[in-house]
Amino acid sequence: MKSARSAPDDDSELFRREMRGVAPARPANRVAHRRPPPPPLPVQRLEDERAVLEELARLAGGAEDVEFEEDHAYLRPGLPREVLRKLRRVHWVVQDEIDLHGLTGDEAALATARFLADCARRGLRCLRIVHGKGLGSRNREPVLKGRIRKLLARKSEVLAFTEPPPAHGGGGAVIVLLDARTGP
Repeated sequence: MKSARSAPDDDSELFRREMRGVAPARPANRVAHRRPPPPPLPVQRLEDERAVLEELARLAGGAEDVEFEEDHAYLRPGLPREVLRKLRRVHWVVQDEIDLHGLTGDEAALATARFLADCARRGLRCLRIVHGKGLGSRNREPVLKGRIRKLLARKSEVLAFTEPPPAHGGGGAVIVLLDARTGP
């Protein structure tokens, strides 16, 4: 007794026998469109931006010469105080936010610099940066709070920032207003 699976020739012979008289399907009446190539990556520009962001993050780490109007607010000189008051009350819609919990100081500064550059590129104006209150830090003191605020004060696209009301993050966050002219 011969097994149907005893040799590979038996399977192919069986297939040919079963397919006898079957005609191939006609080709579909469709056009096969060629996919467009992906857009080119601006590798050099991305590398330049990365280098600039790293330098800004490094500079923000040791910047002790920036002074704030108050401990929790900054207003670019020449702007009316009404801007800061509106920002403190979250008058403008928060368009994007970043959460820095769990990052080291250097990682948070770099992430913040990238976030600001991306938001400025997209033309966003009002942002929230959540840095936490420092309760998980050594000595339960905020590490990121001061560092992020110093970085923000050094950025030319930042018009103002302030600590929001408790419903919007309180002492663990900052609301930032960007200059609309720095967008695309």
